[in-house]
Amino acid sequence: MSAYQALIFCTMYSTYTNYSTIWSNPPYNFDTTQVALSYLAPAAGFLLAACIIVPFIDRIYNHLAKIQNNGKGKPEYRLPLANIGAVFLPASLFWFGWTVEAGRPWPVCLSAMLLFGASQVSIFNTVQNYYIDAFESMAASALAAGAFLRSVIGGTVPLFVPKMFDSIGYGWGFSVLGIMALVLMPAPLLFFWYGGRLGERFPLNV
Repeated sequence: MSAYQALIFCTMYSTYTNYSTIWSNPPYNFDTTQVALSYLAPAAGFLLAACIIVPFIDRIYNHLAKIQNNGKGKPEYRLPLANIGAVFLPASLFWFGWTVEAGRPWPVCLSAMLLFGASQVSIFNTVQNYYIDAFESMAASALAAGAFLRSVIGGTVPLFVPKMFDSIGYGWGFSVLGIMALVLMPAPLLFFWYGGRLGERFPLNV
């Protein structure tokens, strides 16, 4: 799950650090103000997910605890809504990359960024809650470890992405990121089903 959060940071920074290049060059030729306004698309996705998805994390947790475990919660009950982001993330990357590559009208391209922003919130927030419930008194250390991994990967990978885009274009470039998202897409579902067993098999003793 930490690797999944790292992928979120990797794709986010890889996209945003190339935003100006994408929009300021042909066929879009956005000026500085228009480039800045294009960030409203993922921001709208953030807000929609924060308003629609995040409030249900606790509700689903309580519902699953009631129907599956006699009212007792499990850390894995925090993860179901991450599956929404798991679908949105690769879809938005493929959509954005190939529509930009084809020079489609900017509203078509920016529509993908709505899903992109929503995917980040739905994955990141649920996993943060999962860390806290899974590690309890040592949650701060778990959060710090996750933050370290995603910061290192999120800060390193975007250094190489511009060269990748120059070499293979935005369509295939974003497809590389999309394929990575597809590979990790089952992670929330797998941890929902098997996370408890892994915790029992590898107990944390301090």
